[in-house]
Amino acid sequence: MNRTRVKICGITNIEDALAAITAGADSLGFVFYAPSPRAVEIEQAAEIIAKLPAFVTTTALFVNAEREFIDRVIEQTRIDLLQFHGDETEAFCSSFSRPYIKAIRMKPELDLTDAVEQFTSAQAILLDAYRPGVPGGTGEAFDWDRIPTPHPATIILAGGLNCDNVAEAVKTVKPYAIDVSGGVEKSKGIKDTDKINRFINEVTRAN
Repeated sequence: MNRTRVKICGITNIEDALAAITAGADSLGFVFYAPSPRAVEIEQAAEIIAKLPAFVTTTALFVNAEREFIDRVIEQTRIDLLQFHGDETEAFCSSFSRPYIKAIRMKPELDLTDAVEQFTSAQAILLDAYRPGVPGGTGEAFDWDRIPTPHPATIILAGGLNCDNVAEAVKTVKPYAIDVSGGVEKSKGIKDTDKINRFINEVTRAN
């Protein structure tokens, strides 16, 4: 049986990181986008990552970041995976020393199959809700029926997921992985351990 993996994004402190790992998270996400309320400094992320146990994937999220900044994040944090949420090209995304995920916002007129074909080198495609001017973290869901079957790529589902709807999302979409941030928080940037545990239990139940 295929198991839906879980990424807890927007980690800002070691306590939340360890709580997510204890609950069974497969990956932790760190936001390197200053306008986000969940943004972390490079040194802050490096300190957290240095304290993590083995076999947990760490992911760095960027939005139209400069190459020099991304290189510094890679060098100083030893991050495992890059996640691009802006207007980055495939050539740019694939030009670093790490594999990458490309986020695609589900605009009303979007042809997902065509969009995916522009990023064939991505390890996965993350699908998020679309709100004009907001690159992610909207807390909104989109119509999951817009995702073609069979999937045009390895799909990570994001956007408005929480403890109450994630089981339905897993059953409906059957994604490779689920990405959550605000849905397991008690305030922006601070996770709720009970919500993390319930969320991952709901994903496990739906598999």
